[in-house]
Amino acid sequence: MTNRAPNEARVIPLRPAAEPAPREPLWRDLVGDVLRRERLAQERTLKDVAEAARISMPYLSEVERGRKEASSEVLAAAAHALGLGLGDLLDRARGELIRLADRRGPARGAAPASSSHNGLCLVA
Repeated sequence: MTNRAPNEARVIPLRPAAEPAPREPLWRDLVGDVLRRERLAQERTLKDVAEAARISMPYLSEVERGRKEASSEVLAAAAHALGLGLGDLLDRARGELIRLADRRGPARGAAPASSSHNGLCLVA
């Protein structure tokens, strides 16, 4: 006898489950990290930079934490308040993206052609 309920099917995987792909970093996280690092490196407060950029302090905090997808105008204002150009900010975020990609290793390719079952399972 089995311990299964009468209506419970036994699932037999056709192939082992693949490891989930690592999460791609979000651009807003990268840009926010750069803004926060630069602000802290300059030993400036969130309030000081927000006032200089004419951005609300809570909004700038959300941008730094990657919670808000800021417009290019807001990013330029925050960058300029820190003495950076928008291109400098984006270049630093790009460098961080490259650094993270190098640490993760080569990108995973598509599944081999012989794996045509696409993770389906047989139900017995």
